[in-house]
Amino acid sequence: MTGAVQDQGVLIGLSVVVFALRDGEAVVLTTGDGDGAGLPFGPFEPERHRTFELALRDFVAEQTTFPLGYVEQLYTFGDAGRESPRAEMGVGARRVVSVGYLALTHDASAVAGPGAAWTPVLDFFPWEDWRGGRPAVIDRVLAPALAQWAAREDTAAREARIARLFALKPGARWNEQQVLERYELLYEAGLAPEAARDHDHPPAALPGRAMVSDHRRILATALARLRSKMKYRPVLFDLTPDMFTLSQLQAAAEAVSGLSLHKQNFRRGVERTGLVEPTGRLTSGTGGRPAELYRYRGAEASGGGVTGLSLPGQR
Repeated sequence: MTGAVQDQGVLIGLSVVVFALRDGEAVVLTTGDGDGAGLPFGPFEPERHRTFELALRDFVAEQTTFPLGYVEQLYTFGDAGRESPRAEMGVGARRVVSVGYLALTHDASAVAGPGAAWTPVLDFFPWEDWRGGRPAVIDRVLAPALAQWAAREDTAAREARIARLFALKPGARWNEQQVLERYELLYEAGLAPEAARDHDHPPAALPGRAMVSDHRRILATALARLRSKMKYRPVLFDLTPDMFTLSQLQAAAEAVSGLSLHKQNFRRGVERTGLVEPTGRLTSGTGGRPAELYRYRGAEASGGGVTGLSLPGQR
């Protein structure tokens, strides 16, 4: 579902993944017109826009009323078989190519437009949420379904891949950065609704909200990128307010990573980076002991090396 213009049989479109935090959850800006949730998308029109980014900003504002801040290019998606429900954009096209972008904001304010909403990211990937321990959906639903798929052919190789990606063996470590690899495995096994075009039989109905076209693959790519960058770049502060408690900062890291982090080790890690400083102010909320408020000092505060935040062992 990527808007585009036709150029010698190729449709060039733009899509963007906008991440924010809202009510303690990582959320993504989505749109929808009755055909399912999708990412903001639109056409690159050479006669109207000088650059891809200008086009992107225009149609996101038109579709959602949300003003984009900083964006970075994510990936170019151009596999054969990509589809666009907007028929007027796909007539006669041999291939749909989408340039994907990633954006972060600390302002998950109200949006407007057909189906525009801030949607919890983990609604699309419930197996990625380990904040309350190992998700039951892995062992109760995904592992049995994947085992059936593995048994059809090349059992040993498939079983090894499944066990590695979903940490099925005792003591196996969950790699939170392999979001895309897990989604693509489910797609290949016919366990994602979006895989219908590549399978002879209807895909199994599994937990996790589907998205139009290949937008869930684009979202998986963006979430994996964000989880990785959080460890070596201070991107988490692009999602947080100007002032925050260390508990709020940890909750933000957990919401993005999908992990449950060790409180004291996380705080020690934050202090070692030198990226935050106390403001001398306390939270004024009721219902608990006031906590000290901190602020982000800027990347230069790390002593010349831009750093991210460590994700110490789960509780």
